[in-house]
Amino acid sequence: MNPEIIGYIAAALTTAAYVPQVRKVARHRHTQSLSLGMYLLLSCGIGGWLVYGIMIDSPSLILANSISLLMVLFILGMKIKHG
Repeated sequence: MNPEIIGYIAAALTTAAYVPQVRKVARHRHTQSLSLGMYLLLSCGIGGWLVYGIMIDSPSLILANSISLLMVLFILGMKIKHG
């Protein structure tokens, strides 16, 4: 099996994990129970994975981390604005 296929499957699952939180924050604007530090660290970590994916030219890493970073930055922005 092509390792990149496994990468796409893993990417889809881990990226989809953010969707419920994004929906909840978008609907309710309630972010008080979310940790600012956690989302700051997570944003930096996902950004690092994105850079790594670009450096090794891995489409699955680039796609997943680009989408994940957008979702996490949305949550982080809402946390800063409404938290």
